[in-house]
Amino acid sequence: MTRGAVNIPTRRSDYAAAGEVVSREVPVEAPVAIEINGIAYAVMMATPCDVEDFVTGFLLSEGLANADEIGPMALHPVEGGSGLVVRINLPPHRAASIMERARRRLGDSSCGICGIESVEAALRPLDPLPRQSIAAPEAIHTALAAINDAQTLGKATAATHAGAFCDNKGEILVLREDVGRHNALDKVIGALARAGTDPASGFLLVTSRASYEMIEKTVRARCPLLVAISAPTDLAVRRAEAAGLALAVVARPDSMLWVSGPEMELAHGL
Repeated sequence: MTRGAVNIPTRRSDYAAAGEVVSREVPVEAPVAIEINGIAYAVMMATPCDVEDFVTGFLLSEGLANADEIGPMALHPVEGGSGLVVRINLPPHRAASIMERARRRLGDSSCGICGIESVEAALRPLDPLPRQSIAAPEAIHTALAAINDAQTLGKATAATHAGAFCDNKGEILVLREDVGRHNALDKVIGALARAGTDPASGFLLVTSRASYEMIEKTVRARCPLLVAISAPTDLAVRRAEAAGLALAVVARPDSMLWVSGPEMELAHGL
């Protein structure tokens, strides 16, 4: 499936003077329904490209399966072209958790925690990451300098987010785009899992703020470093610190702020 973009007519702001009609690409946003073992689990609003990567990353981020338990997916376009239904089967021992989580979900979107019934369920414990070396600031700057040109959909529409996985030299190895920042990150995590790439061998980079959900997805993927071009929330900082995730924010090709990780420890003389 191609990366979603369509042409629609728009009018210039100087319509009265010029009266010219122009065409501009906008990203497709459509419902993607995920059915697991015949159970309707969630409907996500997403850009319907790299769908197998998206669903794989979503299942991993939700803690519903390990990478080796995720088999082939069947993609069924909804009549009229208004969305997709993705059907997948997971091993029988996963059925209980799927049923329990599906029961609690009233609905969902690309972000938020709609349908979760308690604070405890919303903020599930994260397994701390082991202490390990991470990419040097120079490598992060290299990736940041390259990410804008790597965004095909973003350049065409100026309306999407990107997630990327980079090696410790700063080379972008995987990049995925979506109207939803969470979806873009899920697509990258899914792509790594499907390729058998160890997320601990590099770092994740997102063209969005660092929300607590982005922290949790990164930690559950077992990646030691998340870089975000915008600022974090206080909960994101606390979750990153508790999990031992290195977090760099307000990242630019020539600067960044560290809120957790080795650079912060050095600054505090630890």
